Amino acid sequence: MTDFVALLGTKGGPAIRSGSPMPTSSLLSLGGQRIVVDAGLGVTRGLCDQGMALKDIRTVFITHLHSDHYLELGPLLHTAWTAGLKTPVRIWGPSGLAAYFEGFFLSMREDIDTRIEDEGRPDLRDLVSCHVIRDGEAIIEGGITAVAMPSIHPPLRESWSLSFRGAGRHVVFSGDTAHNPALADFARGADLLIHEAMLAEGLEALQRRIGNGDDRLMAHWLRAHTLAEDAARVAAEAGVGALALHHLIPSDDPDFGVTDWQCACAPHWQGPLHVGRDGLRIDLPLLG
Repeated sequence: MTDFVALLGTKGGPAIRSGSPMPTSSLLSLGGQRIVVDAGLGVTRGLCDQGMALKDIRTVFITHLHSDHYLELGPLLHTAWTAGLKTPVRIWGPSGLAAYFEGFFLSMREDIDTRIEDEGRPDLRDLVSCHVIRDGEAIIEGGITAVAMPSIHPPLRESWSLSFRGAGRHVVFSGDTAHNPALADFARGADLLIHEAMLAEGLEALQRRIGNGDDRLMAHWLRAHTLAEDAARVAAEAGVGALALHHLIPSDDPDFGVTDWQCACAPHWQGPLHVGRDGLRIDLPLLG
């Protein structure tokens, strides 16, 4: 059985436009166990496109509460429920997720109650449980152990980088973060580092295209996200097996493509490089 990571949505930021990628979500598969990491808009279709039955969702990790990482979390689980979900789902993430689900279930109360009464389904509200991620605490889900480290993503206080180990594999997600040299130790020797990335030369055009943010938007990018070359430096320092660029900023500018990302990384990283695109499946090498 092949272990892999699928990048379901690779766009940094919540907006979508004609032809653009979808916001951030991923699927981790180790030893036959699957974990959803983030649930931006499009995650439900992305999982189906990877051949995953939605009723088989058991575990979801949310790195932080920006909408491009959890906007479709409630709809994902509701859709899974209508597709046959009847077993518990554990959601790991920031403390605010409990309030999110209170609001979501309230907004969908009429539909949920009707389907319970009219179709005999179990109560979705009883299947979903939220659990708070804590710095350095081991989280065991089946045969996979996850550990979190705070990322640098102001102004949010609960924002996480995640390390997953299972089936002899080690996969690390940077989450959204400013350049964080501590990630090198956190990801030391990982088979795959999945790191967010920006192209500096594309930021001004992106700000103009968005059109309704002022200089604070640019300031946020620069203080809360990582340039591609810095992601490459972290990968090299960590000695990882491969680097994948995720949560790309910009992601839908025709003036920038795969070659630009490769050129940004090349001075600092010469190992295998995967430039994120929606639906990209990265198979982990067979164990020797």
